[in-house]
Amino acid sequence: MTRPKAPSFAQVTKVDGNRLTFLPDGPDRLEALVALIDGAKNSLRLLYYIFAADASGDRVRDALVAATERGVAVSLLIDGFGSSKTPEPYFKELHERGAKFCRFLPSYGRRYLIRNHQKLALADNERVLIGGFNVENDYFTSADQGGWRDIGLLVEGPAAARLVPYFDALIGWALKKGSRIRILRKITRTYSETSGALQWQFGGPMQRLSPWINSTCRDLARGSDVEMIAAYFAPPGEMLRRFARIGKNGKARIVTAATSDNNTTIAAARFTYGRLLKRGVQVFEYQRSKLHSKLLLLDDVAHVGSSNFDYRSIYLNLEMMLRVEDPEFASLMRVYFEGEIDDCLEITRALHKERSTLINRIKWALSFFVVSITDYTVTRRLNFGGG
Repeated sequence: MTRPKAPSFAQVTKVDGNRLTFLPDGPDRLEALVALIDGAKNSLRLLYYIFAADASGDRVRDALVAATERGVAVSLLIDGFGSSKTPEPYFKELHERGAKFCRFLPSYGRRYLIRNHQKLALADNERVLIGGFNVENDYFTSADQGGWRDIGLLVEGPAAARLVPYFDALIGWALKKGSRIRILRKITRTYSETSGALQWQFGGPMQRLSPWINSTCRDLARGSDVEMIAAYFAPPGEMLRRFARIGKNGKARIVTAATSDNNTTIAAARFTYGRLLKRGVQVFEYQRSKLHSKLLLLDDVAHVGSSNFDYRSIYLNLEMMLRVEDPEFASLMRVYFEGEIDDCLEITRALHKERSTLINRIKWALSFFVVSITDYTVTRRLNFGGG
């Protein structure tokens, strides 16, 4: 049997008056990002966790500079921790040409733990490019050539404009010295949507579950068919129980990473496999390249965006997800998922038992604990190994 071709750059789905173009390949995402910047006439708002000073960063930065020369109002917010290796002079020309530029860098104390992990590029209040990818060579290189496997989604239509007040409130918070966490929480709650075929949902350092996780929990409670691709998978026990319930009563499949620049996160994911496999959840590890995708499918609902499925993304990081409730789009995403499965190794109960040596179980448990409380950049240095 010949399986359908995976979605390509040319495929478009129309949802609630918006055009959704799926971008699973790195080179296509870079071309789409540069085209979005080059086509802007009035305004550009960009938000990235990592904006690297490499060839891809140069191309995007230079396109932003050219946009300022056309009279486009440019705003760029990057995370101070994720982009800490990118020096301030790298953005000097943008500064000089009147662009608004800011690093999201909360002060020391509890606030220092917060990362702005979101990714978006919004042009003219009409087109927005979202996903899990950063502005760095690895995210725009083909997976066959060693690049990160990731997802991008171009949204063109009225839904894009609804992100404008959120972005402006967020960069305003970052620019104001001594901004309070309670204001950040209010921004996250205020601009998260709860109705419509397309819903922008945000996560952050909430006292309770964030709007995106609340929505996900509701979808999990109702769902009978769940597929997930999660580069970093180390959720709390309640989330694991929800997946296990679907695995026992319906169908549940999860794709996680087999290779990464952070072996500790792989080991943390493997700590969860035993509980899931016993309850009928199918688990796969992606073999083709390093995995960075974030995709959750629940019946006719798809969640696409920046959030991983671990403690930091659920409880602490600023995250952005688009919830799409549309059978055609969900079907397209499932075609993509099936294609990704072809590049995976299934982790059967027998294989997991074979891997579960005493030393590996210790590494997995320790990694899960560390990933639950520590930033990815820190755990990368620890490098416990996947086992």
